[in-house]
Amino acid sequence: MPDLVNCFHQAFIYLLLILCLSSVWFYGYAIYAAFAFFADPQPNNPEFHPPVSILKPICGLDDNAYENLASFCQQNYPTYQIIFAVQDSQDPSIEVVEKIIQNFPDLDIELIVSDRIIGTNLKVSNLANAATKTKHDIFILADSDIRVGTDYLQQVIQPLQDQNVGVVTCMYRSLAQGWVSIFENISITTEFHSSVLVSNQLENGIKYAFGSTIIIRKQVLEAIGGFEAIADYLADDFQLGYLPTQSGYKVVLSDYVVDHVQTTTTLIDAINRQIRWTRCKRVSRPWGYLGLIFTYGTVTSLMLLIATGCSIVGWLGLCICWVTRLIMAWVVGAISLQDPIAKKYLWILPLRDIVSFVIWCLGFVGSTIEWRGKRMKLTPDGKLLSP
Repeated sequence: MPDLVNCFHQAFIYLLLILCLSSVWFYGYAIYAAFAFFADPQPNNPEFHPPVSILKPICGLDDNAYENLASFCQQNYPTYQIIFAVQDSQDPSIEVVEKIIQNFPDLDIELIVSDRIIGTNLKVSNLANAATKTKHDIFILADSDIRVGTDYLQQVIQPLQDQNVGVVTCMYRSLAQGWVSIFENISITTEFHSSVLVSNQLENGIKYAFGSTIIIRKQVLEAIGGFEAIADYLADDFQLGYLPTQSGYKVVLSDYVVDHVQTTTTLIDAINRQIRWTRCKRVSRPWGYLGLIFTYGTVTSLMLLIATGCSIVGWLGLCICWVTRLIMAWVVGAISLQDPIAKKYLWILPLRDIVSFVIWCLGFVGSTIEWRGKRMKLTPDGKLLSP
């Protein structure tokens, strides 16, 4: 029996060594992918500026709501319309939108208040209601907590010069305020987007999109069945990227990085949001979710150190993993994405990685999520069921 236990212990150590080496490779490749992506800026043709319709689904009043929404009204772009859509006529965001309409009288802005529901994902219902008023054949979808610069439209539209491109999406950095938000969001640019850059480099493109920005041609949206086709999915942004690739269109990751504004939140809200995201990723890309085990070098190297009784090999593995992890986080988050959180709070990453690993483990079990104050059930194929 002792021999069997020793055999399992040795096998466990070898497994941890493999995971540590895989993580170091991932960190190194993420550094390369970041440099490769941002070293070759996407061309900007100042003569290419087709008219676009911006669809903004809104539910509730976000912090800094006026500044976020108004940033889309300050674009150096010749022709665009903005459609704000809400479900509830008593929604507090309506007052903010009306103020924006008043302050930008020369812009084509419209507010749609409609309780029409086409599925369990109310955000998609908002988008579908807004789409009924679009005047142009290119739609730009962006969440209400996103803030952009005045050059946003001119830059993100550029990949559509290629007629094979059906969707364009953007990475984002967080303008977090408060310790809970900072601790939660530092992983976005240093963990999540590093995986995105690696995927983009390895696969010569991506097959999904982010709610921070989704640019989609009207004909592409119609080809996948319209908003009705994704009305019951939690990861509507993922589907708006994935489904067009199944119809033969390309998804392009723009090199324009938008800001995601999130202020102080409660710890419970942060945990619920993280669990929702992990379960969403699990059902959307199950193999990719499982493969994340090869990226948690911070944790596996710590486990290796403990499993080897703080041996030289254990300490060497931990030092190499942690140093390459921090270098990767700095290159991707601070240098490439210019994330102020990554620049200032890089030192909390080891603890954040440990928490991320625990949440990743929790993501394998359970199917219940909380979203916008509602408790819902997630099916194995990613659809939402009302309680």
